Amino acid sequence: MHSPEQPLPTFDEVLLCTPQTTAEQVGLFLRRCLIPCPGGDRIYTMLYADELSYDVSCRAEELFQRLLCYNSSYRLIILCNCERENSYLPSAFSHFKVHMIPQRSRAEMQQYLQHHFRVAQPCDSAAAVFKEHMCVGIVSSKRAGMGK
Repeated sequence: MHSPEQPLPTFDEVLLCTPQTTAEQVGLFLRRCLIPCPGGDRIYTMLYADELSYDVSCRAEELFQRLLCYNSSYRLIILCNCERENSYLPSAFSHFKVHMIPQRSRAEMQQYLQHHFRVAQPCDSAAAVFKEHMCVGIVSSKRAGMGK
């Protein structure tokens, strides 16, 4: 986010973890992150790693340790819920823990995201529904099950 022209992460650079995430999915992600390839200045991110099952977390740590010998300059960020930092994977990587404070203001981050999520040419798309022709929007309700 150093400049507005920096691209957002691509789909293969981010793994959104859930309790249903498989060891195979985590393994493929870690291989992309830890096995060097051309154009390797990518930053990989695992979101909600604390949601992984115990078995998947154990296998992920084992694979990480095996693949680490291939690439000592990997760039991996593991984001977890601070209330669940005692689950397996956050605990296994706790010696790498860094508490982060955002370096940009909320307004700057919103402006950066708006730059990337705005539809260039207004057309007949769902972007016409959202504010300022954004291709991403959040719809919420205080009442559950009301047809969002």
